[in-house]
Amino acid sequence: MVAAMDRANPQSFTIDVGKTTSVSALLTKPARASACLVFAHGAGAGMTHSYMEAVAAGLAARDIATLRYQFPYMEKKSKRPDPPAVAQATVRAAVETAARALPGLPLIAGGKSFGGRMTSQAQAKQPLAGVHGLAFFGFPLHGVGQPSIERAAHLADIRVPMLFLQGTRDKLAELDLLRPVVEGLGARATLHLVEGADHSFHVPVRSGRNDDDVMQEVLDTFVAWIAKIARHV
Repeated sequence: MVAAMDRANPQSFTIDVGKTTSVSALLTKPARASACLVFAHGAGAGMTHSYMEAVAAGLAARDIATLRYQFPYMEKKSKRPDPPAVAQATVRAAVETAARALPGLPLIAGGKSFGGRMTSQAQAKQPLAGVHGLAFFGFPLHGVGQPSIERAAHLADIRVPMLFLQGTRDKLAELDLLRPVVEGLGARATLHLVEGADHSFHVPVRSGRNDDDVMQEVLDTFVAWIAKIARHV
């Protein structure tokens, strides 16, 4: 349900998740939108975090709409993420909301860290209607100092294209583990490495770049990937 709308600001939505839960969402829609990213937040910060805002603004400048939304635990200001079943139901409800708000527009689903992983789990369990691809802004392959590929097992059940945007200093995705995972997924998976970036896509001063440079690289890569997969839809 649309709660408010302004040409200069995102539309505010309330998304029903099941019969007893609802969450907030924000839709940023440029005038000539060619696709929409249904964008889930990370574990520690909600949809209005500066990174989420920057992605939405940057994609709008590139004619891509963005629907950001809260997970129930974040809406309740809890620090403990929802169980996977609840998070996956929220992803599904958000995708359905985007489809109703933007009929006919191709949808890409994904998110930052935890949000991306919950999106991929939902897709693996049952394909998300109208979603043409998944984009991960830092896929959390394992915990810090806990190298493992168990979190990637479900990715083999996904049949839509996937884009992994990963910093080379990401401590939640060691490259010697992530590369084989992506390669094992075949042609449907693309890995783009952001040199010097950590899990939050921050880069050290000595790199000669700043976080805005990294953001532009990430968004340009994402938009080019959308254009590529759109040719095969």
